This record gives sequence, C-alpha cells and structure tokens, in this order.
Amino acid sequence: MKTQYYTASSLDGFIATPDDSLEWLFPLGDINATGYPAFIAEVGALAMGSSTYEWMLRHVVRPNTAHPGAWPYEQPAWVFSSRSHAPVPGARIRFVRGDVRPVHAEMRAAAGGKNLWLVGGGDLVGQFHDAGLLDEVIVQVGSVTLGSGKPLLPRRITQPSLRLVAARRIGDGFAELRYEVPRAPGPAA
Repeated sequence: MKTQYYTASSLDGFIATPDDSLEWLFPLGDINATGYPAFIAEVGALAMGSSTYEWMLRHVVRPNTAHPGAWPYEQPAWVFSSRSHAPVPGARIRFVRGDVRPVHAEMRAAAGGKNLWLVGGGDLVGQFHDAGLLDEVIVQVGSVTLGSGKPLLPRRITQPSLRLVAARRIGDGFAELRYEVPRAPGPAA
C-alpha cells in the first residue's frame, strides 16, 4: 500500500491556472492513453482539497444543471476543507479538516490494502509529505507552460531529494515521471 500523488503539471510546474482552470490540460492527450486506467484500478481511497472538490463539482458532477454527471470515483474520498460543502448524493465523501495523520489512518483502514491517492492540490500533498506519509509522486508533465498558477508541490524538498524511478513518453503531449519519496533520516540513536 502506497500513498501516491498522481497529477498532471505544466512544464513550468503548475497544476492549474491562478483561477483553478485545467483547460490547458485536455488538448494534450487522451487520459485513457496514459497510465491512469492502471493507476486508478489500484486505488482504494483518495483525498483532495476543497479547490479540487469544487472543480469536480463544476466540471464533472454539475449539480442543478440540465445534464448533471456522476461522482467519478467508487472509492471513499476525504475532502479537506475549512469551508462547508454540499455532498454529492450517493458518493462516499467525508469532509474533514486539520491534521492529515488521523485521516491517513482512516484512509488506510478503508482502502482494503490498495493504494491511497492524493488527488490534489499541492499544499495538501505537502502536508502529507511533511507528516512523512507520502510514498510516491507520479507527474504527467505536459508540453505547455502557464507562467503562473497553482504549484505542483509548494514545498522545499531537498534532503533527501526525491528519487526518480521511471520516466516514459506518453504521446506527443506528456512525459510521465515517477518519483519515490525517501524517508528523512531520523535522529541519531
């Protein structure tokens, strides 16, 4: 069981524009031609921040519209937010706030031995990293630059640095980079 950050990023390190748009991403390729189908099959639980949840509501679920969509995940999801949000009927979503460690323990218990996916955003993933709970970062780097926006992972991670374990080309639009997150050495005994 791994705790993984799987996301897409622009070449200059942004996962979304300053106004949380992902429109830059979709012209770059078909999600089914990436590693996503195999990745999601191994996910037992997921977590996201409120901006990601709100994006999902606006662009995928679209409640109160002529053509609403369904929540795209069967797995239980935890949404970290300091604001109140309406739930999606039929979806297994828990709204939480505060320390990621007890939520991570709940996610592990619910995942049935499968991986945990940190959907986004970067600051939430950074909190899991800071707590020593992040195992892997998988980034589909797109062939565009945004100039500004929401950073991939707004943390300084230098000692120890991430360890590149795989790199592959996905069509003309993406390079998938897979990094292992080594544990920082503990205090000397």
